[in-house]
Amino acid sequence: MASFNPHCQSCPRLVGFLDQIKTEKPDYFNAPVDAFGDTEPKLLIIGLAPGKHGANRTGRPFTGDASGHLLYKSLFGLGLASKAESRHRDDELVLKGVRITNAVKCLPPQNKPDTSEIKNCNKYLIDEIKMLPEECRLLALGKLAHEAILRAYGLKLSSRKFSHGSEHKLPDGRILIDSFHCSRYNTQTRRLTEDMFQKVLLQAAG
Repeated sequence: MASFNPHCQSCPRLVGFLDQIKTEKPDYFNAPVDAFGDTEPKLLIIGLAPGKHGANRTGRPFTGDASGHLLYKSLFGLGLASKAESRHRDDELVLKGVRITNAVKCLPPQNKPDTSEIKNCNKYLIDEIKMLPEECRLLALGKLAHEAILRAYGLKLSSRKFSHGSEHKLPDGRILIDSFHCSRYNTQTRRLTEDMFQKVLLQAAG
């Protein structure tokens, strides 16, 4: 088992980058970011990594920047969150039947973890999945999160192709649903619309 380690130093590049950000932004969280939400979820949402001015600043996934705007608004619309906006970790927002995590727990340069960092952090995702209720579904936000989940199950990356709205049965019987990441870039370019995301979230929530 590899329970979340708030002091993890497994990835030298990420440790060095966080040390650099600590100098620039000493008031930021600047540490591995733990999962957030219901401890007995029916849905686990997996993103890629903390955003520099979002989760790395606030210490809570998808909180404090544009990447979480559509996510929390949509969760609230489905009755899965107590608020439509997530500004900081002490804003008393509560998730209902939902838990949110990232494939990589630390902020990577240019928001792009390398393969070794995804592999190093995979042990935490494996542990998170093992602790889920049997009926819990998984929603991957983006291809890299999708691939991190396949790695957690020891599956070949070619065994299940990422595609927005697709469903995949996993070896333990769980269902993995894919979505384009709810990033500002994807929403501004209309690769992912609000309607598309609401539909896939409803699909994942079952």
